[in-house]
Amino acid sequence: MNTVDSVGPSDADLLRAHVDGDRDAFGELVRRHRDRLWAVALRTIGDREEAADAVQDALLSAHRNAARFRGDSAVTTWLHRIVVNASLDRIRRRQAHPTVPLPDGSRSDDRPSGVEPAAPAADHDTALVVRQALAALPADQRAAIVLVDIQGYPVAEAAEILEVAVGTIKSRCARGRARMALALGDLRGRDHGHPPAGNQDAAETVPSGPGTPQPLPGPHDRRDQK
Repeated sequence: MNTVDSVGPSDADLLRAHVDGDRDAFGELVRRHRDRLWAVALRTIGDREEAADAVQDALLSAHRNAARFRGDSAVTTWLHRIVVNASLDRIRRRQAHPTVPLPDGSRSDDRPSGVEPAAPAADHDTALVVRQALAALPADQRAAIVLVDIQGYPVAEAAEILEVAVGTIKSRCARGRARMALALGDLRGRDHGHPPAGNQDAAETVPSGPGTPQPLPGPHDRRDQK
């Protein structure tokens, strides 16, 4: 579906205007969605600098290839697809050429202006454990978990963004949740100096199965229901 401000053109209108030569239209489209796109990239990659670069690459690609948009999906779905693909590309390159990550400093002025998806202070330790478990997932499972369980997209829309079947999203989420449950049990066991508790210990943190997504710890940039 197209997003429309209280007064103003729809996303599709802005994209068409950009294609027709309006120099401000694409900037307005970015303003509407950049923070949400940034949240998806950050959760998917797990590194702020890489996420910022992925969003920049994705938006540059969208800007250049806007004329190719056929309207088969919502503009937001199309934008998310480009961002997720750019994020997954960076994950694959990082796995092929691993580097030592830089310390996580403060955000620079060119980063998205919205609230960064991070845990409240009281839940910081839990959020770090969850991030470790999420980062350990295969890229395809991680992308599905980020879209469905963290960002709150319906399974059908996540499938459209990732260009796979609904059943594939459900399967990836189920496998990812199971792996995270085991990982969370191991990590919590090590952090607290006792044997891993496995699924029983992690059940309160990770959804138990597809079709009933529950938010993972940390504030959630839930998609507005239109």
